[in-house]
Amino acid sequence: MKENKCFEIEIEESITGKQRPRMNTRTGKTYTPTKTKNYEYLVRYTFINKYPNVDPIEGKVKITIIANYELPKQRSKLQEAEMLAGIIQPTKKPDWDNIAKIVTDALNKFAFVDDNQITEALVIKRYARVPSVYVRVEEY
Repeated sequence: MKENKCFEIEIEESITGKQRPRMNTRTGKTYTPTKTKNYEYLVRYTFINKYPNVDPIEGKVKITIIANYELPKQRSKLQEAEMLAGIIQPTKKPDWDNIAKIVTDALNKFAFVDDNQITEALVIKRYARVPSVYVRVEEY
């Protein structure tokens, strides 16, 4: 019986949501915004650095993404405690689907062959003292 693959990475930077493609009005060509390209590169680099020369998953994929947002500057001690306990969660940009999109697009062809293999996904937005993004990709 073969063992299912599982990859875990942590990006030690604030989350960036996937931005819509833009159009160059002069040339009429579409392009991916630089902020999106840079964040996708960071996710990909983090994965490749931790898992060099790994074959991507070919079966069904389950992905978990936990986006840890920086605590707001204006907060009381009570609010801070509730934020860190998960009672208060961030209801701000980026949207959960843009978080999932930027991470899965970055890991396409590296952690899994194609993102159409993802049959289960969980995206959690929460507050933390240090902003980061935790990603777990597992074959099942």
